Parts: sequence; C-alpha cells; structure tokens
Amino acid sequence: MNRKLISVILIILTLMVNQSSAQEQNKSHVKLGIAGLTHGHVGWILDAMKKGDVEVVGIAESNREVAERYAKQYGFPMSLVYPTLEEMVAKTKPEGVTAFGPIFDHLHVVEVCAPLHIDVMVEKPLAVNGEHAQKMARLARENGIKLVTDYETTWYPTNHLAYQMAVDEKKLGEIRKVIVCDGHQGPKEINVQPEFLAWLTDPKQNGGGAVVDFGCYGANLITWLMQNQKPLTVSATLQTMKPDVYRKVDDEATIILTYPGTQGIIQASWNWPFSRKDMQIFGRTGELFAASRHEIDYRLAGEDKETKKELPERLAPYNDPFAWFEAVIRGDIIVSPTDLSSLENNLIVVEILDAARESASTGKVVHL
Repeated sequence: MNRKLISVILIILTLMVNQSSAQEQNKSHVKLGIAGLTHGHVGWILDAMKKGDVEVVGIAESNREVAERYAKQYGFPMSLVYPTLEEMVAKTKPEGVTAFGPIFDHLHVVEVCAPLHIDVMVEKPLAVNGEHAQKMARLARENGIKLVTDYETTWYPTNHLAYQMAVDEKKLGEIRKVIVCDGHQGPKEINVQPEFLAWLTDPKQNGGGAVVDFGCYGANLITWLMQNQKPLTVSATLQTMKPDVYRKVDDEATIILTYPGTQGIIQASWNWPFSRKDMQIFGRTGELFAASRHEIDYRLAGEDKETKKELPERLAPYNDPFAWFEAVIRGDIIVSPTDLSSLENNLIVVEILDAARESASTGKVVHL
C-alpha cells in the first residue's frame, strides 16, 4: 500500500472521528423538569441550566417567592414555573424529572411521573421511610421508569478509586472496617435557605435530622462496598446537642452496621467544626482514606509509608449528575443494581435509616 493511499485513509478516518465527536457534542439535551426549589442543592441544576448544560422545560414550585428569587438569581423566566407538578408535566412533557423538595414529597413525584413514563432522579435519600420507598419502587417497576438517587459523593473520583482498590482489586485484603463521616457545623449555622431549613428540621418532612441528612451518605457508600449485602444488625445513637437550635430532630448520629467479618460505622453530624465528606477503609493488609473529592491516601502491605494522590475529575458523564441522568434516560447508560444511584442500593439505604431510628428510640440492636 503506497504512502498516498495511506494518507487518504488516515484523513478519512480523522474526518469520521471528528464528525462523530461533533455529533455527540451537538446531541440535543433531554427535556428535564424540576420538582421543587426548596432543597439547597437545587442550585446545582439551576446553574447547569444557566450555562446551557441542561434543558429545563418546566419547574414545579408552589412557593412563588422562592421561585421569583431563583428566577432573578439564575436568569430564567417565571413562565417556566408552575404551581403544581401535575400542571408542569402536563404542559411541558419532560422526559425526566429531578426532585428538589422535601424528602416526604419524593413519593408524590413518583406517583405523578411513573404512570406518565417519566424517569425520576431524587436528591438523596430515596425516601423518608421504608413505606414510601417500597411504594416508589413498585410504581417505578410497574411503569418501567428509571428511579435513581443522587448523592454528591457519587461523583467523587476518590470514592471510585477506593472501590477499585478495595473491591475490584482487593488490594486492602478482606475489608474489616469502613468509617464514613459526613456533615458540617449545622444547617442553621451555615445559613442554608430558610425554606430549606424549615423542612430539613421537620421530622415528618425530612424523616429526622442529621441521621437522615448525612447518615444516608454512609449507608449508601457502605452498601455499595458490600455489593448490596444487607447488614446483619443496625445499632444507633442519636443526640440533640443543640436543643435550642434543633428542637424537633437530632443533630448527631452514630450508626453501627455489622456484616460477616466487617463493621461499618457512620458518623453523621451537624456539629463538625467544618464541612466534611470522607471515608476510611481498613482491610486485613491495607488501609485507605478518601479525604475529599480529590484527595486520597493509602498504605498497603509491605509499604512503610502512605501514598498520597490528588485525583482529577472523572470523565464525562460520570462527573456530573445531570449529564449522567440524561445518558440514563437515553439508554446510553444502564444502571446496575449495585451502582450508587440504583434503586436496589437505595432501598437498602432507607432500610438502614429506618433501623437506625428504631434502634435509637428503643435502645436495642435491630436485626435485618
């Protein structure tokens, strides 16, 4: 084959690759709706909308004052906002809906969207309790929709390296202990939005205080590491260290999970001196500390010091919840039952949180 022919082939291949890349970049966005604006994390999707990274066709929010504040902040027209979810989905026909309201309202979102075959992503946790979670799961399965749960920590590259090392490659040996710490100084102390604080500290709307707000992260990560194995037992202690601030809910939670040969400890708090989302894994022959989204250190058998790494972001769409949700809706990504966002994982998360509240109230270990 002469050089001229080889050059022509290379040019054609390059053009084909570039065209494919351009088509991927120009692929139209999935039409998304937002159910609720009262969750403090809603700024993530509103910011993505402002940048043109997602297409939001409608917003359901009954609190017009809240909607107007966000409309001014992010520059979207109030014509996008509808007073009810039912009206929003009927008039805008989204392909997927993201839920950013009270956890108690997640069931209603699925009740409205599932019969219309609209996929749903809820902001963590899946549900306020097991009863709601099971109803949501049944509706999702009967109507064939994707029902997924978003956690900030799902997109941390450090957590995925931790899983790779501990589970896939077994570099730490058998996992003996996992400690997950999440939280901050307290929602009031860090000045969350008043509408967010109102339901975050309501035991009906949120299901509890720090035990739900931050306990769900540890339950999600440990369930993932244990590949959806349920714990044998759950025991928990809940405290309210600032009763003058949090009169109705706990602000401090410690949950202990036991598995054959493994223990999981979840420390969820509104009393940390600073914000944190970190995880430690101790195996028989090594240990690992995922200190933040990008920082991780580990020490393996035979090593006399720790290895420290700063990781880059994961490749798209695995670095962004909304790009990932779009890919799930399109069918480009199939959610595995053991994935962090899966329905199966998050049903176990809610079961753990239910058991933790029961243990704390009765003073007894709960067997699952």
